[in-house]
Amino acid sequence: MPMWEYKPIELGDRAIFEDFFSLDPPRISELTFTNLFMWRYRYRDVWRVWQDCLLVIFQPEGEPPFGLQPVGPGNKRKALAEICRDLQKVSSEVRVCRVDEDFVHKQVDDQNYEVIEDRDNSDYVYLADNLIKLPGNRYHSKKNHLNRFLKNYRFEYRALSAELIELFLSLQEAWCELRECDQNPGLCEENVAIHEALTNHQALGFKGGAIIVDSKVEAFTLGEKLNSDTAVIHIEKANPDIPGLYTAINQRFCTEEWSEVKYINREQDLGVEGLRQAKLSYNPDHMVEKFTLIPKS
Repeated sequence: MPMWEYKPIELGDRAIFEDFFSLDPPRISELTFTNLFMWRYRYRDVWRVWQDCLLVIFQPEGEPPFGLQPVGPGNKRKALAEICRDLQKVSSEVRVCRVDEDFVHKQVDDQNYEVIEDRDNSDYVYLADNLIKLPGNRYHSKKNHLNRFLKNYRFEYRALSAELIELFLSLQEAWCELRECDQNPGLCEENVAIHEALTNHQALGFKGGAIIVDSKVEAFTLGEKLNSDTAVIHIEKANPDIPGLYTAINQRFCTEEWSEVKYINREQDLGVEGLRQAKLSYNPDHMVEKFTLIPKS
């Protein structure tokens, strides 16, 4: 981004971002410092502060850059116009993406912007109590998966700690070999993001959990608070050869780490049909709908 006002995101920027997020709590899964930092090699995100608003621009390799919705106590309508002017300096295609519905209603004049629904990036949000208790007929199959795992495996749940980092990374490496990450650019980028998160865990401050079977980490997950009543799950990995393990790590992580929040945001499905069906199968309470904004000329 050839604009001197913007700078690449660095670990030392966390306090600035956290201050903005505390003043203007986000609803979309993209807007946590951990998420922005761990995916920085994929999105090459840069940022600056403008009149009490945080402006973030993504610059994916081989794609037009795009902005995220401004965050902060300042005038977000003006900040939105400012980030569009910044994008116009470097791209003929100006877009602000992953914008949540609340921002659209409060800050966007549809006479000035085209508003396009982005279903593939809309977030799935669940009642934490449902993911913990798996109640009633709607969760009957999930309860069966969990019970099958509990019946057939002796295991230990452990919260992420410094001594578990290498074990988490070993599972990720094995998962990547199984899924042939080196043949899939998206999985390669995710692998880098997971490595960046785990190796910087202490400085980033997110939570993690693991299920250990026979002294080996067979499932792990990473998440953090998104706002006062919502946690967001960034990553969830499990050995696919162990039936019910994905259900078990989801249920146990929510039980151990997130029982005090009302909602769990499990991010988007990216338009991947199998992922969409998996997320729908957990019966979301609601979606955080997202939109793309394109300035009208």
